Amino acid sequence: MASSDSELAPVLDKDGVRLTIDEAVATVTLTNPAKRNAQSPALWRALAEAGQLLPGSVRVVVLRGEGKSFSAGLDRQAFTPEGFDGEPSFIDMARGEDDVLDATIAEYQEAFTWWRRGDIVSIAAVQGHAIGAGFQLALACDLRIAADDVQFAMRETSLGLVPDLTGTHPLVGLVGYARALEICATGRFVHADEAERVGLANLVVPADQLDAAAKDLAAALISAPRDAVIETKMLLQGATGRSYEEQRVAERAAQGRRLRDLAGLGD
Repeated sequence: MASSDSELAPVLDKDGVRLTIDEAVATVTLTNPAKRNAQSPALWRALAEAGQLLPGSVRVVVLRGEGKSFSAGLDRQAFTPEGFDGEPSFIDMARGEDDVLDATIAEYQEAFTWWRRGDIVSIAAVQGHAIGAGFQLALACDLRIAADDVQFAMRETSLGLVPDLTGTHPLVGLVGYARALEICATGRFVHADEAERVGLANLVVPADQLDAAAKDLAAALISAPRDAVIETKMLLQGATGRSYEEQRVAERAAQGRRLRDLAGLGD
């Protein structure tokens, strides 16, 4: 990772999202620090497009936000009667047919689903506020590095809503049902020390070292053979849905594929 994000020509740069690619490492940057990287449907579509534009050479994707906050969540304009220009307001969505409402939310979720693809490892580098949709975007990634000033919060319930941008599954997986319920139902802040202690953050670093820590982790992740990392990720992702015996079978099958590949006998 010799080049910095600012030195690379962007593959995508619109609606508050910039994608740059440096060989095996892609960086997705939220680029509206004046609004604390508040999110909108246009930003979600740009995030989904960034995932579609990744070349097969990319092994690690780093997600970061410019400015003092990673993302303060949904842009407050969403809660006004008019909503965003050219987008259905929340009131319009509520008045629509069930299948239309479901399809609209499913489209928004696409910005959050691709980060756990089997062929990449994603890292969220999180500083300052990561609230609501911002928290869920950090949770969408495989790994999280947090600055020591981080403040995670799930505020949807406090607004009469639920977290619907794919955040509930990883949150429960990381911290357990009871703590996840308490975090969501109260909307309280989770600060850096607790985030590291309960497993929300893999690592906490001083804020001025966040980008460097993400680069170091990306470099460590690409040091191992790609197929071994992919097989390991798939084993771990499926572990909670398998019994102990089923996981043993999956391990044997994965190792058989690796041994045949290393022996030059793969497909």
